[in-house]
Amino acid sequence: MLLFLDTADLEEIENGLDWGMVDGVTTNPSLIAKQGKSYLPTVKAIAEMVPGPVSGEVLATDREGMIDQGRRLADLAENVVVKVPLTPEGLVAVRTLTEEEIETNVTLCFSPAQAMLAAKAGATYISPFVGRLDDISEDGMGLIEDIVSMTDNYGFDTQVLVASVRHPQHIVQSVQLGAHVATLPFKILAQLYEHPLTTSGLDRFLADWQATGRSFDD
Repeated sequence: MLLFLDTADLEEIENGLDWGMVDGVTTNPSLIAKQGKSYLPTVKAIAEMVPGPVSGEVLATDREGMIDQGRRLADLAENVVVKVPLTPEGLVAVRTLTEEEIETNVTLCFSPAQAMLAAKAGATYISPFVGRLDDISEDGMGLIEDIVSMTDNYGFDTQVLVASVRHPQHIVQSVQLGAHVATLPFKILAQLYEHPLTTSGLDRFLADWQATGRSFDD
């Protein structure tokens, strides 16, 4: 499964790439606003850093505006994927952009029916928001299971991109369910490395060797 960072923080992206586990990046207006930076230049800067897909989101809500902004985003770099909201106008824009061989990521998906429509429109990725469903006592990972089953049953090319990840278990469950991609905050990526037995085990190994009074070369 591919791992994308969900961020607009260039330092986080640099660290994630240095660890060698980041395959791409997703970003959105909220994340870019949090950085206090200009919109298109930020998407361009991220795309220049990351060798894999970088999802940059349109700000328009009408089809003409989304198509125009999608083209402008795609022109920033070959690896830019155009993120479009799951609305009737958005899916019209997705179909047009797909016909122009521009990759798309349909965001704000909360039901299998919505995912089906995005797949029929030709979306490259569909982004179900599992954490936001969990927040309202619905089963976010159940949605992932339903969408993966749907794409498998009908041979859709659309990849399931798990979004709104809140904890490492969301990633583990995504792997178990066969999701294609998960996008996660940097802090969750860091947590994937952690286990108390790893920490205590390493401390014990080092302490035992230090007690011998010898060096690495002895």
